[in-house]
Amino acid sequence: MTHPGCDSYLICATPRTGSTLLCGLLKSSGVAGRPASYFNRRGLHDYADDWRIARPRDGRIDEAYVRAALAAGRTSNGVFGGRIMAETLPELIGDLAAADSASAVTDVELLRAQFGRLRFVHLRRRDVVGQAVSWAKALQTHYWHPDEAVKPGGQPPHYDEELISRLVAAIEKFEADWTRWFAAHSIVPYQVVYEELAADPLRTAHKVLDYLGLRLPPDQQLVIGHRRQADQVNADWSARFRAH
Repeated sequence: MTHPGCDSYLICATPRTGSTLLCGLLKSSGVAGRPASYFNRRGLHDYADDWRIARPRDGRIDEAYVRAALAAGRTSNGVFGGRIMAETLPELIGDLAAADSASAVTDVELLRAQFGRLRFVHLRRRDVVGQAVSWAKALQTHYWHPDEAVKPGGQPPHYDEELISRLVAAIEKFEADWTRWFAAHSIVPYQVVYEELAADPLRTAHKVLDYLGLRLPPDQQLVIGHRRQADQVNADWSARFRAH
């Protein structure tokens, strides 16, 4: 059995940075928890139903929900993995603070009270325009990941400069939010760059495992569950946007 260097870790990301690819790789290790977006409010009821617990009141995360998430997201060595987006973090912190009887605790103290020895992996993308293009295309088509059902109401992808521009601004804000939060709490996260993850998923995932103090069992291999979805449409939209 591996001896983990942490109890829990959070993958801190923004949309379309390869977080699903990284989560799948780490899950396949069998020792790095089962990272997923357990704390995104849009999914709380679905998770609660899957776990057969009461749905959180008023759509807010309570201690019973956190306990169930920890149980679902842990591997047998006790390590929990989670994924959290920049816009989800304030909601999680606010809900934990509301459920905590103590006063004047920091964000990190609130998180550690629930997650124990906690580490942070910051996943970002150097090419913000390419990230925004990928996000715009997914919003239009409702096609996010190859193994997920496509929600109804999608449309064929079409170039929308205003949408891409808004998403570039949103990504830049989210990344600034992460940078400020890490600095405010003296957190030095492990940095993962999408471009390196996409180029060499296995090597990147092994580096994350090393950072977490986790050793892959000799009979276990990492599995690449997702491939890059970018195609010529993405390249054309990116070039067209940059030309303006």
